[in-house]
Amino acid sequence: NVVLCQKGIDDMAQHFLAKAGIYAVRRVKKSDMEKLAKATGGTIVSNLDDLTDEDLGKAELVEERKIGGDKMTFVTGCRGAKAVTILVRGGSEHVIDEIERSVVDAISVVAVALEDSKMTAGGGATAIELAKELKKYAVEVGGREEMAVVAFAEALEVIPKTLAENAGLDPINTLIELRKAHSEGKKHHGLNVYTGEIEDMVKLHVIEPLRVGVQAIQSATETTNMILRIDDIIAAKQTEPPKGGGGGGMGGEMGGMEY
Repeated sequence: NVVLCQKGIDDMAQHFLAKAGIYAVRRVKKSDMEKLAKATGGTIVSNLDDLTDEDLGKAELVEERKIGGDKMTFVTGCRGAKAVTILVRGGSEHVIDEIERSVVDAISVVAVALEDSKMTAGGGATAIELAKELKKYAVEVGGREEMAVVAFAEALEVIPKTLAENAGLDPINTLIELRKAHSEGKKHHGLNVYTGEIEDMVKLHVIEPLRVGVQAIQSATETTNMILRIDDIIAAKQTEPPKGGGGGGMGGEMGGMEY
């Protein structure tokens, strides 16, 4: 008893549809039509002669709601829906854009986690563990390479330090406690920003997809390599003031001059 049309619906046709108790929605965007088809299990048809019972989708409730000053049609209660809609609201366009960005990032992270099925401990636990192992490896390497490996390890420790600063905690003390915990073999221990304690992140379900961490390290490494490969730095030299000026006086004594 619901018709969704991408094009317009004639007023006369809409009148008879309403008279028959059929809710009709016109000028639906193509992207919305495709998402509704996935959500309801229906099929988009372009010819009414080809319409069959198998093409119909199902939903528990279709209703019109007024959100702010706009009227929107909500399709809810879809069984086995493969598409959903998230309504984002805010006080200004800037707030809405920030919320939308955060939602998209969160959904992308969840999608990556489902695709890879590989997770790492959060709260800076992975970064500290990597830094610890890199420092061990640096001793084996020796020479100038050792300095580079140690610098790489110290760069990874910026992650838990930043977490501590954002939580209003002392980053130095937090880093020391994390190093101590990982030296004792507690490789899943990270910073609980709510309590300020070093706890097992896996037990607290504070995890992140492996791909996110790998991508962050790769991007940072590529950026660093690009900076280090710069051969020449063009520096603007300070322009020297022009030489010269007023004429100087005559030196010596007048009596010593010869004519």
